[in-house]
Amino acid sequence: MTQGELAGLTSVGASQLSLIESGRRQPSLRVLHEAASALDVPIHLMMLLASSEDDLRKVSADANIEGMARSLLELLVSAGRQRALPLKG
Repeated sequence: MTQGELAGLTSVGASQLSLIESGRRQPSLRVLHEAASALDVPIHLMMLLASSEDDLRKVSADANIEGMARSLLELLVSAGRQRALPLKG
């Protein structure tokens, strides 16, 4: 999906989406929810995939990162079986 297509499904313009994607702007929670809905992706998964290495280092060892990674992999494999995700670029 292009930024223009995503902008058409949200209340944010393509130029603002470009700034968010490049890390020069932080999206509001409303924008995150709109984008997640438009992309048909659970917001928590979208936020995890957008996490930086530094963000993930802050997670405590007690959070069982290995278990979360395994669950994420199972979710992605399951979603891939249900429908292919068209990606551009």
